Amino acid sequence: MSLSRSDLEAGNEQTRLLEPSHSGIKLTTLSEDELQRSLDEILQQQPPNSDIWIFAYGSLIWNPLITYVERRAGIIYGWHRRFCTWMILGQGTPENPGLLLGLDRGGSCRGVIYRIAAADVPKELLLIWRREMLAGVYNARWVRVFDGTQEFKAIAFVANRQHPRYADRIPSTTTINSIATASGKLGSCADYLMRTVDGLTAEGIKDKKLFLLHKQVLAKQQALLASSGSTQIKTSE
Repeated sequence: MSLSRSDLEAGNEQTRLLEPSHSGIKLTTLSEDELQRSLDEILQQQPPNSDIWIFAYGSLIWNPLITYVERRAGIIYGWHRRFCTWMILGQGTPENPGLLLGLDRGGSCRGVIYRIAAADVPKELLLIWRREMLAGVYNARWVRVFDGTQEFKAIAFVANRQHPRYADRIPSTTTINSIATASGKLGSCADYLMRTVDGLTAEGIKDKKLFLLHKQVLAKQQALLASSGSTQIKTSE
């Protein structure tokens, strides 16, 4: 099951996160008023009634769920794509958490930018805020994006290093095992990785580290299946 636009419009994502799991864990999320204030604060840094660009580097590439008028590939500097936040819902559970992609400090990151028309900004950005900012694992900030010929100012969602679920300097074996085995209400963490790899490939974007991680996760899954006597990897629909 993938997140849908209707979920965001109805606020279902907040309802899902606020429901205690069978382990009794309940997440703290931002209220609708807090989300709106956060959105208003970042929009104050942009001229009113102007189009807005959004930088996508993970699921926003392959499942954007927003209305936009232009899409193009671009690169940002000073940030890199990394599985750096533990995910206990969505594609993970408290007992077997997955990992969520974020932008962490240093390096560079190739992704996709979407241009949202000024008239659509209030509605479309609120949907994005409900999706990306609800749990507090990201900070929204303005970044400079280059497409090879032009520079754009875009909103990006970077890892909140102060959040208790921020995953700092975890061993690669832990990353591989978590992604290979974790799943939740929105599918498996491995499928989240695979869709991101496929989305980047479709855009002609190469991320050697992420593509290598994908191969390592597949190998780990094959090894686990072999040890259990099965021969086929199951992916979420």
